[in-house]
Amino acid sequence: MGNAAILLKKQGVEVAGSDAGVYPPMSDVLLEAGIELFEGFDEEVLREWSADRVVVGNAVSRGNPQVEWLLRERLVPFVCLPQLIGEELIGTRVAVVVAGTHGKTTTTSLTAFVLSEAGVNPGYLVGGVPLDLPSGNELGDPVAPFVIEGDEYDSAFFDKRSKFIHYRPRILVLNNLEFDHSDIFRDLVDVSRTFDHLLRIVPSDGFVLANGDDPNIAALPQPSWTTLLRVGLGPENDLRIVDFSEGPDGVVFRLLWREIEVGEVKWNMPGEYNARNAAMAALASALSQAAAVGREPDLDGNPFAATGLPPFDKCQGVKRRQEILVDRDDLLVLSDFAHHPTAISGALRSLRARWPEHRLVACFEPRSNTAVTNVFQDAFTEALGEADEILLGEIHRAERIDPADRLDGQAMILKLREQGRAAEVFHTNQALGESLLSHDFESEGKTLLVFLSNGSFDGVIGKVASQFLEK
Repeated sequence: MGNAAILLKKQGVEVAGSDAGVYPPMSDVLLEAGIELFEGFDEEVLREWSADRVVVGNAVSRGNPQVEWLLRERLVPFVCLPQLIGEELIGTRVAVVVAGTHGKTTTTSLTAFVLSEAGVNPGYLVGGVPLDLPSGNELGDPVAPFVIEGDEYDSAFFDKRSKFIHYRPRILVLNNLEFDHSDIFRDLVDVSRTFDHLLRIVPSDGFVLANGDDPNIAALPQPSWTTLLRVGLGPENDLRIVDFSEGPDGVVFRLLWREIEVGEVKWNMPGEYNARNAAMAALASALSQAAAVGREPDLDGNPFAATGLPPFDKCQGVKRRQEILVDRDDLLVLSDFAHHPTAISGALRSLRARWPEHRLVACFEPRSNTAVTNVFQDAFTEALGEADEILLGEIHRAERIDPADRLDGQAMILKLREQGRAAEVFHTNQALGESLLSHDFESEGKTLLVFLSNGSFDGVIGKVASQFLEK
């Protein structure tokens, strides 16, 4: 919401907003952009500001005073945020929409980076903090492509369609597909249905870039009305990742386009999943550059002939993706956004390959609306078993979840111990942090400590990192 507000301000629109508890850095960024902030949702504020249109975020619902005023008085038209983005920020531009259960933020950031390095000056909206771009939002040139994350979460309390339905994809990236967001989707079939709807709005002159190694994506209806290209490691893919290796010196792999050599990538971003993100970003960039100038890409030859392989060796990725916070001889502390079993397993395998001499300690905070339930309990247990020691943090807002549906951390710990893993569960994140700070890591050999959460671990990540830096 904040990044979209800033882009609208850059377009010359007068923007203000209401929220509860807007704190730095976002509050400072908004104020520096000249966007007025109102604390709380007093309907009188909305009445006096006399807006031409109100954008309703999906964090508010019925009972919100300003929402009730909008519905009751009917004086001001309102839209959901994704609709506004589609109409006002994307419009007729070539939209690169990056969708999937994992990797959306990284692939969006990489695609925008590749286009920027090519001198295209794209517009983009990134849901995290990109380390290779000046900011997470830019308007770019109005005739250049616009790159955006395609989130499958719902749009607003009055629009239960997935956000990505509003984004007008010309080039659609499908990174992967798994069950998630159990608060709004019943099962994998339900999630797949909304991806099917997304496929149906790709135009005939567009492209779908699909993870060719993902069986759930393969099970989607084939989009015969547009061009489907597959990206991955298997031999059936159009753009293939081959000779992948990862070790202490980083990652190396090669890209082949239908057996034509595209080039070799050497970089520090971890895992096969990021290699696929890079391949997706490179192909999406090449196709969107061609589309923006009305040129047909050379799919029968080499679509990268006009652009070359991007300078991926310069990429740092996105903040909180295996971000190193402490780097000592005896101790590495990292923060990672992984909060789904598949993402956790991939992250831990990558860490093991990158730092094979270190004992691997994984601290996991069940925080997302799906992670706090027992839907993935067995899958989380298996994924966390990739580590040598597992510390389970507090279940976020556990009191809101029926005990019959709640993640059972104690059961997970017992199962991990049966597998020979050291494991412990904590009732509060602060207790987990205090336990870590009491460790004498200098006497325990080389240790890699990774925090896995889509939140802040209640401030424990920063506290632990800062105290270990002082030692």
